[in-house]
Amino acid sequence: MDKLKNVHPDEILSEEFLKPMKVSAYRLAKETHIPQTRISEIIQRKRWITADSALRFSKFFGTTPTFWLGLQNDFDLEEEKTTKQTAIDSITPFDYNQSLKGLFFILICVWITN
Repeated sequence: MDKLKNVHPDEILSEEFLKPMKVSAYRLAKETHIPQTRISEIIQRKRWITADSALRFSKFFGTTPTFWLGLQNDFDLEEEKTTKQTAIDSITPFDYNQSLKGLFFILICVWITN
């Protein structure tokens, strides 16, 4: 199965909101009180969507801040996973079973001595 393309939030902003709604970057900047340079940098992938931008976009477009931050987080996680997969694969998961056995033993010892 082919892996899906990692979609940058600018694609969603441009293709699903700005173009269909016929809203220019200039208008979005004016309506949301975000500097036009920040809007342009988001669209050009030179800047990410911050909590501030998410709050303003959500108010303007009638979405939620979580929607915009989720797009950014999903993109960032996929990028990190792709570039650091070898390092992540080399991490040994914590063994809770061994740890819980030790904790259980300590709790029994404390209980017995009280």
